[in-house]
Amino acid sequence: MQVLRWFSRWPLSVLHVTGGVLGWIVWATSPTYRRRLRANARLAGVDDRARRQAVAEAGRMVAETPWLWLRPDDGQLKQCCEWVMPEQLDSTVAAGRPLVMLTPHMGSFEVAARAFVDRYGDVKPLTVLYRPARQRALRDFQEGARARPGLATAPASLSGVRQMLRALRRGECVGLLPDQVPPEGQGVWAPFFRLPAYTMTLAARLVQQAGADCLVLRCERLPWGRGFRLHTHALVRPLPTGSDLEAQTQAATIINETMEQVILQDPGQYLWGYHRYKQPRPADTPATDEG
Repeated sequence: MQVLRWFSRWPLSVLHVTGGVLGWIVWATSPTYRRRLRANARLAGVDDRARRQAVAEAGRMVAETPWLWLRPDDGQLKQCCEWVMPEQLDSTVAAGRPLVMLTPHMGSFEVAARAFVDRYGDVKPLTVLYRPARQRALRDFQEGARARPGLATAPASLSGVRQMLRALRRGECVGLLPDQVPPEGQGVWAPFFRLPAYTMTLAARLVQQAGADCLVLRCERLPWGRGFRLHTHALVRPLPTGSDLEAQTQAATIINETMEQVILQDPGQYLWGYHRYKQPRPADTPATDEG
């Protein structure tokens, strides 16, 4: 822990240089990671330059985590964040409607949540879904590091789904990583860069049950530690209103198509090494919750 606190005091620029080296070390030492990253990037038509950038960006994401989690909340992160055309998000927040915010595995998705809270947390608190670590000490550290005024965390479980629904019914915002593989029974198979990928149905169900709006928030990591740039995107099409398997598959397809468009705007920042096409693990809890 002391080592992580020491890293958290490093300048962001130094952490990003160190993280870039770390990314290439992992690339060099893990054949499985190399094969997966190459295969996923080629499937999406990503060129060699963006693929090389993605190797370094994955390491930078790891290296900046102590800086993000353990630094005193001194306002430096807010100064490092630049918003690009946030008018659609501004108007959605001002309307007071519940909001489901989707963030893909690209750039600094941890920063995206913090930046949202810095800008809107006083009027629209955010609850983010996360998968708790198995070790108790690491789980406690994870929860404590992410805790901020206006930012709550919900475990990826039935109780977490209930927590997110309650937040939405209060007119708040919830955040999810829609390209994360859910447990068995909590998703459907839908195309993602032309291959079937097991895709969560939770995002669409939350939108439907709470009558929420749905937007995408992407956080671009700027080079040489210059900070972060936030982009908002709309879904490519409105989500269907039905709850049967066909409607859920259509909703998952729309979300995946949206993620594809967002990812290809800056493919060098996507985590192509993520095992997106794996089989889902067995579920520990029921998949649905109407409460």
